[in-house]
Formats: sequence, C-alpha cells, structure tokens
Amino acid sequence: MTTYNFHSDPGHGWLEVGRDELAMLHIDDQVSGYSYIKGDKVYLEEDCDASLFINALENLGVKFTFNSITSNNDSPIRMMKRYTK
Repeated sequence: MTTYNFHSDPGHGWLEVGRDELAMLHIDDQVSGYSYIKGDKVYLEEDCDASLFINALENLGVKFTFNSITSNNDSPIRMMKRYTK
C-alpha cells in the first residue's frame, strides 16, 4: 500500500505525488495550472487534480492511504512553480 502526503493550510490543500506517476497513469496532460511542481514532485490541488489522480488509481485497483500535513499559515507550496507538463 502506498502512502501519499496531503498538505493543507487554512485556505487549500494539495496531494503530493511523483511526476512519473502522472505519466504512468496517462493523466499528466490533464493536470491543471492550479497544481504546483518542485523537482520530481507534483502538488495536485485538492478540488479537481487530486480527484483525477485518485480516480485513476482506484480504476487500477491500487490501494493507498494518506498522511495529513497541516500548516496554520500559508503553505510553502503556494510559492512553487505552477504545474506544466
């Protein structure tokens, strides 16, 4: 079972995944510019992009869980580069 980090601050949340996972699931071209990227990690915004990823995993029968990382201030994720394929 894979564990994914879910980061949140008072205003929003992001699911941390590997960029290679998006390509492997063939959804890397469907992720919006509301998600962020740093190195080989993509931080999928919680409203649409995280659901896209989760649905793709579920369709393959992949088992996963989440680790919650909460910030009381603006998350540093907000300062990262916006996602582009």
